[in-house]
Amino acid sequence: MMREIEEAEPGSVDARLATRLGELRAGRGWSLDELSRRSGVSRSTLSRLERGELSPTAALLGRLCTVYGRTMSRLLLEVEAEPPQLVPAARQPVWRDEASGFVRRSVSPPHSGLRAEVVEGTLDAGAAITYEDAPVSGVEQHVWVLEGTVEITVDGTVHTVHRGDCLRFRLRGSSHFHCPGPERVRYALMIVLP
Repeated sequence: MMREIEEAEPGSVDARLATRLGELRAGRGWSLDELSRRSGVSRSTLSRLERGELSPTAALLGRLCTVYGRTMSRLLLEVEAEPPQLVPAARQPVWRDEASGFVRRSVSPPHSGLRAEVVEGTLDAGAAITYEDAPVSGVEQHVWVLEGTVEITVDGTVHTVHRGDCLRFRLRGSSHFHCPGPERVRYALMIVLP
């Protein structure tokens, strides 16, 4: 599902993301039809996305990241300037998917030569996100719940992770995050590339 936004202003994060998605497709020599076939996303949606007429949901970005073999953090980093060693809280990139109730903060964005990154995620009570496949097969993830409870499904097993608990796994397939409530969940996610 997509949510419409006004056309992105030149130089905005949304505009740079649209441009980067087009560059990734063109760099592989793929047509929109080929990307549609590989991702399962309609050609018209992909076209509007690359023109900055649509803002992607977390699930859609996850599908495209899988096709392009990169984590969502890495893709979002590619549209940002070179990150400094110290990332003040006020400068940490935040991405919102209002449709799913998901907010993602790149606390420690990926950097060339480094294999790990730290993300803060929040999901509203009742919200759920499904990632159809691992962005990079075998990526290591550690989820530490800071507030609330989250149900995480990995390899067909549902793990209920409460405040203070940490779930760690290697992701090779789909995953599903669900906040059963009654309050939102806030968690730290450490991603380590294989």
